[in-house]
Amino acid sequence: MTTLGDRLRQCYSGAVFDTLRERGLTKTVLPKDIRPLDPSLIMAGPVFTVSGSRKDGLTDHETLVAWTEFLSAAPADHVVVCTGQDDDRALMGELSAEALQFRGVKGYLSDGGIRDSDFILKLGFPVFSRYFTPRDVVGAWTPDRFDHPVSIGDVTIHPGDYLIGDIDGTVIIPQAIAEEVVSEVELVMQTENKVRAAILQGVDPKEAYLQHGRF
Repeated sequence: MTTLGDRLRQCYSGAVFDTLRERGLTKTVLPKDIRPLDPSLIMAGPVFTVSGSRKDGLTDHETLVAWTEFLSAAPADHVVVCTGQDDDRALMGELSAEALQFRGVKGYLSDGGIRDSDFILKLGFPVFSRYFTPRDVVGAWTPDRFDHPVSIGDVTIHPGDYLIGDIDGTVIIPQAIAEEVVSEVELVMQTENKVRAAILQGVDPKEAYLQHGRF
């Protein structure tokens, strides 16, 4: 059965943003410094949110128990969005990425860092982050809350909103209009294909735009 996330994964972020902008929604793009580890992968699906913070005095065991509780809570067919409130640590690594992928999670995005990047690339698991570092969460950082609204940049992300991330960046679609937006994007892409075909057949670009109303 094809899900809405599957359909969204066949789209691209630019067309999704254009469709949301035409609806008057412009605060939908996450900060430009959040980049894909593998630019060839498209990450899409409903969002499961996690937020956490640095804490002093934790034991290694305490942090790892809390971290693995997050891995157990992340639902299949979702994309994890994690806000870390930390500029120094990797909030994703190879074993965690492999666990999420095995459990059916469709990707992971954090406003923090990642490590074990070569291993994750070989997994083919979509991960978006701000930076790389070998420093991990052990003894210093734990998740605090799951599945509640979080903010990254000027975008508020609610559980169940839809996300698409690709080489150009990441766009959030409000859950209430996700089905409508994906359907509109699919039509946009069909029209763009007609414009492309017309231009490659020799039609003037301006005429192609006026004919199809899309460029």
